[in-house]
Amino acid sequence: MTQAAEQTVKQTVETLRPVRLDRWLAEHVETLSRNRAQQLIEQGAVQVNGAVCDSKKEQVSQGDRIEITIPEASPYELQPENIPLDVLYEDDQLLMVNKPAGMVVHPAPGHDTGTLVHALLFHCGTQLTGVGGVQRPGIVHRLDKNTTGVMVVAKTETALRRLQQQIQAKTARREYIGLVNGVPKGEQGTIDQPIGRHPKHRKKMAIVPVDQGGREAVTHWKTLERLGNYTLVQFQLQTGRTHQIRVHSTYLGHPIVGDPEYGSGRSPGIKLPGQALHAFRLTLEHPVTQVTITGEAPLPERMAKLLDRLRSQHH
Repeated sequence: MTQAAEQTVKQTVETLRPVRLDRWLAEHVETLSRNRAQQLIEQGAVQVNGAVCDSKKEQVSQGDRIEITIPEASPYELQPENIPLDVLYEDDQLLMVNKPAGMVVHPAPGHDTGTLVHALLFHCGTQLTGVGGVQRPGIVHRLDKNTTGVMVVAKTETALRRLQQQIQAKTARREYIGLVNGVPKGEQGTIDQPIGRHPKHRKKMAIVPVDQGGREAVTHWKTLERLGNYTLVQFQLQTGRTHQIRVHSTYLGHPIVGDPEYGSGRSPGIKLPGQALHAFRLTLEHPVTQVTITGEAPLPERMAKLLDRLRSQHH
């Protein structure tokens, strides 16, 4: 991989009140997060009024001259892998992919190859300009291993920060389709129940009160189609907690079909790789052009077949 060249940024502080150096850098240098600014200060890459400053807490004020040398992004230690990707949209800032079931997003214990990150390193190659000083794709949000559908990935630090801000500000719209067991009461509703680590099963999540470590979690749902003892439901995430839709569906009394952790794991007639949950649409504002872009992913084959079978039985 070729590396993004070293760059020097020179700016004069215009803030009226004194402000911490790391904070000023994160707010005024488009490509820097606060963590990255702190790294560069520690590495001696920041000068204030011509002298190296290695304290992130240093106060800078109006008229101070700041010079930052941002080194080349170093290559990522992972080996790129030539894994085909279903790309829904791509430009120099980001790409949207349709993630298949069974693919883990990040390398983790037991999944040190074959992840989405490995595939993206191969696919993007030299287009990755560096996130946190390393040539790697910026993962904006995640999908569980067996949840399929649209994910957005940043190619630049700027795109990563702006897309993450949209997720946090709830301006990005993430819509899912899931097949649930049973028939939910009513046509639509909102589940507002905090989610945290399960107190006994550390790999699972659960409804956990906020005072015991749970974090706010809000899911909107509406019924799309009733299919006997199953219901096709559209979900919209307002927050993005781990396993949120799966935990909230189970809380509602209607776990996602095929969910091995939060339901029975069984599905009617067609073996699914996991939960019948698909991120079918993602709408966001382009981080640079501000144009609204939408990625849509068709239902995965096995989920579509399962729905066809249920429809033929109930129509």
